[in-house]
Amino acid sequence: MKLSVVAASREDDQPPLEALRVATLADRLGYGEVWLGEGPTWDSFVLATAVADVTSRIALTAGPIPVSVRDPLTVVRGAAGVEAVTGRPCGVALGTSSTRVVEGVHGRSRARPVTDLRSCAAAVVAHRAGEWFGATDTHGFRPRLPPALCPLTVAAFGDKAIAIAAEYADRMLLDLVSVDQVRTLRAKLDAAAARLGRPAPTLAAWLPAAIDPDEASSTQLLRSVIGYFPVRGYREVFVEAGFGAAVELADAGAGPEELLAALPKEAAGTIGLVGDLGSVRARIAEYADAGLDEIGLVPATAGDPGAERTLTALCP
Repeated sequence: MKLSVVAASREDDQPPLEALRVATLADRLGYGEVWLGEGPTWDSFVLATAVADVTSRIALTAGPIPVSVRDPLTVVRGAAGVEAVTGRPCGVALGTSSTRVVEGVHGRSRARPVTDLRSCAAAVVAHRAGEWFGATDTHGFRPRLPPALCPLTVAAFGDKAIAIAAEYADRMLLDLVSVDQVRTLRAKLDAAAARLGRPAPTLAAWLPAAIDPDEASSTQLLRSVIGYFPVRGYREVFVEAGFGAAVELADAGAGPEELLAALPKEAAGTIGLVGDLGSVRARIAEYADAGLDEIGLVPATAGDPGAERTLTALCP
């Protein structure tokens, strides 16, 4: 099982620049790749450039980038720009994000997420082949930077997004998934690739991680979990795990503090890697048996600055 590190992911109350601290530690410990997610706080390409400046060798992946917010040119231009100024390959991860982020934060339409995902994935693949950003008419402009190497990751959960990942991606990304969900989605990815006569992309998942978490880390993990209660596919996992009462509270409009009070600490381990080192390693083995090739560790940092305890314990 490959382990990579997610230095920037979901929005929370931790200092924004802690992403650099996590990435620096991951590089020093020998992890092979760091993910720089995009959201209301960070532009992924800006953060990737900053990480390259404070690390020596770790591979960079920008995203998932919400495709309804960035057009294909800005994606391939961003990757090419990072590679040009850092001298280091910059992978690209694409995703459809959520209505809350795309329309609520950015004020852009999310009416065609699957179409936008396909267009952007196709543009990245075309760009790698030297076609700049995949446009049929460049209106007289020409590329002045070399094509980015940008290995392509597509974040997917639904069948249409999985089909796009199978057609274009080097890797498909899941987020906050149970072992059973991995098994189901692995089968869907393999089937979609087989229909195309193409080898299946590798399968990765972002999973919350904390070795021997203290109270602050446990609370941080639970806060990251409760935001998924309303999302179809995730809510069922929590209900089946015995946390249906908390899901019902969320449906009734309960706020984060009330939901936190209703959840036992064990809830974070339902779709994550939480506990002592032995139990976490056993959980990793379960994910591997289900068909996962890679785990992107999303480490708790509230009680573990820079995620030093967790990343040191799990380092390659």
